[in-house]
Amino acid sequence: MAEAATKPAGNNSAAWQDPFRNYNFKLEIQGVTQGHFTECSNIGIRVQTISYREGGSNQVVHRMPGPVEYADVVLRYGLTASKELWAWFLSAAKGNCDRKNVSIVLLDSAGANEVARWNLTRAWPKEWNGSPLNAGGNSFAVETVTLTFEGLERG
Repeated sequence: MAEAATKPAGNNSAAWQDPFRNYNFKLEIQGVTQGHFTECSNIGIRVQTISYREGGSNQVVHRMPGPVEYADVVLRYGLTASKELWAWFLSAAKGNCDRKNVSIVLLDSAGANEVARWNLTRAWPKEWNGSPLNAGGNSFAVETVTLTFEGLERG
């Protein structure tokens, strides 16, 4: 009976694989690890649709793929002494848009091996938010940076 729980339903003979955990990931900028982050959200692509009617057949609206939009990626990370992300953002705020290739790397649950990678091409930081400060609090200081980019590949 235990064997049935490890196989997917249907005629597929492939062994069941557990999904990857979402808590162990890091950010690489130009191939260099810039740190581990507490949260990464909004990795996504959207293909807009173009609707048109065919001449002589106005009852049917055809739809075809149009422009591609990439969602802005939001990264949250614990405040440290490193100022590299801040300097990158300041450069963009001053009009020097330094585009870099960035990778979000998902690691296995032990944190030792790469299991998935999203490569963001020509990325630059478009927004930065500092950590809320609270004299009565006891949690970590967490900053947020939002990256915009021009291409996305899954590695």
